[in-house]
Amino acid sequence: MAGNGSSQQSSNDKGSTWSALSLAWELGYTIAVPIVVFALLGRLLDRRLGTTPWLLLIGIFVSIVVSSVSVYFKTMKIIGRSR
Repeated sequence: MAGNGSSQQSSNDKGSTWSALSLAWELGYTIAVPIVVFALLGRLLDRRLGTTPWLLLIGIFVSIVVSSVSVYFKTMKIIGRSR
């Protein structure tokens, strides 16, 4: 019987590991995608309007705000689910 409990525990450990990796992957994309999109958009607009580097910096700032808010809400959703 000790073997069955150990096997089940090992299965739970693997499940929690994949869950943690999935969460890390999702949060990574939540942070990276807005930074890339807004930075590239700011760079493109800077080139067209000749305002270098202001729109790039504004794009980076906006992406940090968007990423932070997204991570906050995802974290609150996860915390609420675990209670």
